[in-house]
Amino acid sequence: VQLQASGGGLVQAGGSLRLSCAASGSIFSINAMGWYRQAPGKERELVAAITSGGSTNYADSVKGRFTISRDNAKNTVYLQMNSLKPEDTAVYYCNAIVVVTTTHEYDYWGQGTQVTVSS
Repeated sequence: VQLQASGGGLVQAGGSLRLSCAASGSIFSINAMGWYRQAPGKERELVAAITSGGSTNYADSVKGRFTISRDNAKNTVYLQMNSLKPEDTAVYYCNAIVVVTTTHEYDYWGQGTQVTVSS
């Protein structure tokens, strides 16, 4: 199973970016999917997560600005980021809990995509 993230880049403060992450490989189903980020010198933190049923969870710092969604048919998770701030600058990683058989699930990570917000 591979997770391929895309959509990062350089944007001015107040701007928007949309991240995508597609899972491929031997997938029976996918439970939770999410986005994490890691800024230089800081620990990786949860940004947003979404269950297979569509329930969402956000870090307080991004509530009202970021929206997570998923397309189960495409095994893809999205992160729409609006009103970006310089403190959102980080490497963003997608994550998925993938069910590979009826009895086994594993935690997979994407390769990371850089988001840089200039002031």
